[in-house]
Amino acid sequence: MMRTVCFVVLCALISTTSQARSSIKTPLPNPDFKINSTNHQNEGTCSFTVRIVTSCSSVPYTRDQISLSFGDAYGNQVYAPRIDDPSTRTFERCSADTFEIYGPCTYEICYVYLYRSGYDGWLPERVEVYGSNTRAVSFDYNGWIPGDVWEGYNYCSGYAVRSSMK
Repeated sequence: MMRTVCFVVLCALISTTSQARSSIKTPLPNPDFKINSTNHQNEGTCSFTVRIVTSCSSVPYTRDQISLSFGDAYGNQVYAPRIDDPSTRTFERCSADTFEIYGPCTYEICYVYLYRSGYDGWLPERVEVYGSNTRAVSFDYNGWIPGDVWEGYNYCSGYAVRSSMK
């Protein structure tokens, strides 16, 4: 009887925890996503540490061009073009790569997108963003990034982020 009660409580806890997360559980392609070239306020004044974990199921390494963008619901966007470096074998299978990226200061980061261009393919496991003025966030990918389209998560709400991406 006690095992049954523990099992029911455990299932309820898992269910509640799962429902507390956003309804977006996998990254989605966003062909409408645009880099905000007009937001230069405080550009380069804040530093962010981005850690990208490449899945053990990925290709041994990729020569593809990888770019990253993340930001907040107020239109503050950090853009890092070409974070790949084939000469150092960035994004090798079963590895974690850390980048120091500078950009405009943000409030809570609520979206992240990756862009891949090339023929090798790449399967990131997770993207973590740490900023000095914002709490750390983590986005699980665990899927192949399609070519030539931004793919990621957008947990932002409100008019500001939608209008800045158009």
